[in-house]
Amino acid sequence: MEWFTAPEYWLSRLVFQRGLAALYLVAFLCAALQFRALIGERGMLPVPEFVRRVPFRRAPSIFRLRYSDRLFAGCAWLGVLLSCALLAGAPDHLPLWSAMLLWALPWVLYLSIVNVGQTWYGFGWESLLLETGFLAVFLGNERVAPPVLVLWLLRWVLFRLEFGAGLIKMRGDRCWRDLSCLDYHHETQPMPGPLSWFFHHLPRPLHRVEVAANHVTQLVFPVLLFTPQPVASVAACVMIATQLWLVLSGNFSWLNWLTVVLAVTAFDGSLIAGPPDSLPDTAPLWYVAAVSALTALVLVLSYRPARNLLARDQRMNTSFDPLHLVNAYGAFGSISRTRHEVVVEGTDEQVLTPATRWREYGFKGKPGDPRRTPRQYAPYHLRLDWMMWFAALSPAYAGRWFGPFVERLLENDRDTLRLLRHNPFPDAPPAHVRARLYRYRFTTWRELRATGMWWHRTLVRDYLPPTRLQRSGDLAK
Repeated sequence: MEWFTAPEYWLSRLVFQRGLAALYLVAFLCAALQFRALIGERGMLPVPEFVRRVPFRRAPSIFRLRYSDRLFAGCAWLGVLLSCALLAGAPDHLPLWSAMLLWALPWVLYLSIVNVGQTWYGFGWESLLLETGFLAVFLGNERVAPPVLVLWLLRWVLFRLEFGAGLIKMRGDRCWRDLSCLDYHHETQPMPGPLSWFFHHLPRPLHRVEVAANHVTQLVFPVLLFTPQPVASVAACVMIATQLWLVLSGNFSWLNWLTVVLAVTAFDGSLIAGPPDSLPDTAPLWYVAAVSALTALVLVLSYRPARNLLARDQRMNTSFDPLHLVNAYGAFGSISRTRHEVVVEGTDEQVLTPATRWREYGFKGKPGDPRRTPRQYAPYHLRLDWMMWFAALSPAYAGRWFGPFVERLLENDRDTLRLLRHNPFPDAPPAHVRARLYRYRFTTWRELRATGMWWHRTLVRDYLPPTRLQRSGDLAK
């Protein structure tokens, strides 16, 4: 059954599986450490309220059967343990069917989390992790050579991810076509990293080269993934290099790292080392049938994502089925020219006057204190910080959760405060909380040397007027 297996990809499979396990680990850690304040029983968008409102067929999850914070924490930490087992190579020491089951368990757990995560889990890399994780179930272990069909399905994921992102840029903001988007992007991206200030200040001609290279990488090299080797391997290497460049320039959770992991599967491992002698040449018939059924399922479900690629009104980061098996991807179809940030402040003064002293809450990742150097957090995902970026774009993005967030600040809620870097009221809750919208820009070289500030900010307007808790527990302005 030589047509079914590709022994020369054994090393690519090994690297892919270890990399995917590491990203599963990060994803489950994010869930375990952040869920209580976001979607817990007393969270800003509680899971129990969501499951009462949304039918099972739209968001299948094990938490439909029962939900408690203890159960959610148990599932998240179980996911961490399973990820560690996968990272340690446990599936290679099990029978093939057991290895597949071990890969299926974290997929089921994470699907259950994403499908009740609501706004906090509405990012494209959640669906990407689920789609990739589902295919990984069928990739096998050391008891069978990598199946060709699954390797091609992984390339199909990578193609849609990159080609879709390239098309949505060309169809979207004009600055992608005139090559000027990177004049703004490094400054206005959701969460700048420690090198973003330096990337922003690169010469403009180099920014033009960056954009042009991005178009080639996303619109030309994905097609080359389906060509014979070693061309496909070269295409994969170029895509990996581009993703590492993006890792250096910003914080995009595990999106870039998962793209790297996917690209590894298109690399012919025999260019480095041949397959081990112990690798079998044949595969069990039931395994061949399972992989063939998977391929047929993905082909059927690919119709709508493929049609979406050709559509003028192309949708990005969209799941067409509740299991997130085959999805549409894309990012930054439009680029903000200016950066706005919501700055949240509180005061312990009961009576407000023009002389009232307001103290600022510090977030871990999003810009706040102009003197604070942007930090590197990716692949870890700071969900609240990311949603604060969307809230600054439009209050509509924060309509359902910003009020509960402020309410919890007024209560000094422990779980909410754990999501923040700095609480200016450690001893007692504030009497009032307000939010203000600022215009942020990177300082110039001269300003940085003179002031030590990475950002310059200017007040735009009030975002939320001073707010307090009434005796009933409701907010009052």
